Amino acid sequence: MTRLPSLTYRQLTTRLQRLGCEFRRQAKGSHEIWWCPEKRRYTTIPRHTGPIDRGTLRKILQDLDIDLNDLNA
Repeated sequence: MTRLPSLTYRQLTTRLQRLGCEFRRQAKGSHEIWWCPEKRRYTTIPRHTGPIDRGTLRKILQDLDIDLNDLNA
């Protein structure tokens, strides 16, 4: 199994956009709602400085039904 990378908000959102996901709206505080139209799924992404926790990244990928290999491609 491939290890989860350490990604910042900007790195993650750039990769998600390449996969067809899009920013939907601002949520409470420093969080955003992202939508993946191909799979018809939503997730919440924290907009913080520094790397996103690996557990949070794992949950984002599960919410959007994105394989880690697709994210790294």
